[in-house]
Amino acid sequence: MIRVFGKKYSIRRLFFFSGEGLFLFFSLVVVVAYRHGGDISASDILSLWPRLFLIVFVCLLCLYYYDLYTFRSGFSYVEMTIRLIQALGSASIFLGFLYFVFPVLLPGRWVFLGSLLVFIFLSSLWRYFYCWMLRKEWWTIPVLIVGSGPFSEEIVREIKEKSDCGFRVAGAVLDKVPAEEEAYGNTMVFNSFSNLCRRVGEMGAEEIIVAMDQRRGRLPVNELLECKMKGVPVREGESFYEELTGRILVDKINPSWLIFHEGFQKSWLMMATKRLIGTCISALGLFLSFPIILLTSICIKLDSPGPIFYKQERVGKDGKLFALIKFRSMGQDAEHGEAEWAKQDDVRVTRAGRVIRQLRIDEIPQMWNVLKGEMNFVGPRPERPQFVSELTKKIRYYDQRSTVQPGITGWAQINYPYGASEEDAKKKLEYDLFYIKHVSVILDLYIILKTVKTIFFREGAR
Repeated sequence: MIRVFGKKYSIRRLFFFSGEGLFLFFSLVVVVAYRHGGDISASDILSLWPRLFLIVFVCLLCLYYYDLYTFRSGFSYVEMTIRLIQALGSASIFLGFLYFVFPVLLPGRWVFLGSLLVFIFLSSLWRYFYCWMLRKEWWTIPVLIVGSGPFSEEIVREIKEKSDCGFRVAGAVLDKVPAEEEAYGNTMVFNSFSNLCRRVGEMGAEEIIVAMDQRRGRLPVNELLECKMKGVPVREGESFYEELTGRILVDKINPSWLIFHEGFQKSWLMMATKRLIGTCISALGLFLSFPIILLTSICIKLDSPGPIFYKQERVGKDGKLFALIKFRSMGQDAEHGEAEWAKQDDVRVTRAGRVIRQLRIDEIPQMWNVLKGEMNFVGPRPERPQFVSELTKKIRYYDQRSTVQPGITGWAQINYPYGASEEDAKKKLEYDLFYIKHVSVILDLYIILKTVKTIFFREGAR
């Protein structure tokens, strides 16, 4: 397993991604060699390297944006093939435009299109082989779930749903009959902690995951200690779930878990770099989006009476209040009295507002908040003071969101659909805590990349 952004990924996924990149590069080399009549040297390849690398980078990026590196249970070969063709079609259009503007980047006539035909064949075979390998559960770590209740069932469901997570459930040892037996399916289940080490050997488990809703008086300490002394890794269910899903379960952890676990490091250099990147992206974004800002302003004015921009009080870092700026997407004076959660098909939204919300255009003015230092580009979404006051009383650790600057986008936004309820707020907090724990410049760049993907497929807007 390899750790990336605090989550663990199987080496198998790195193997798959690297293999596809090599196949794409090999396809290009084959076509180039064919155009040279088979007479091509290493120096010729080196001279073409930057142009070939550009093709590989663009194609892999398009494959990523079409969700071709996400494998979940129930995926179909037909859908995968269609997405593969769509991704390579998008790459062709983008590279065609690039070659039109910069002809010097061309690796040779028909090289790219010819290599696509070779690559589609090789990539299809590679992907079918990989999917077959997933179903055969090759290169997976068998784990034994020790516990009971909804928590252990949730971990089992997550492992089974994410067919490419690198783990498989070898068996479960519970202290009582599971409430939802279908969660375990065909998994072998025992209802006694005695002879735990023997169970590990019988099931071929390599790790033990302790996932108990209540540990006091029920944790099989002696049995787990015996397994640990015999070299079997024993892991907390909370930490395992965090690495598997990118969430920290607020209902399962206590303050000591947050205090003694690694993470939550915020060096001045890292925070300054984050600030610099956020400022540069926001300044560039406002400059490039000026025509969109102008057109949107006109549409809002023509569609309904009222100001173009909408300012709303939000809670920033360390609880400081600031005025968040957005394009107005609702009618003037849409809210009367208490603050309201946004609703699906909200009647308060204007015709122009529906369009700019779907395209996320209403978020553009927030880049001015970033330039003013009230927000960063990446961070937990700032909430209204009324909601923060209410949610802090009801949800554990909710006030910890304000330990970093809020952002236009964030880990919760790219991993959880738009939510407008107390339960949604708790789920998003679990993602926000994960981000705060693992905050880094690299994670910010990944979130920005994923945000572009989310906007491209218009997910989660309301």
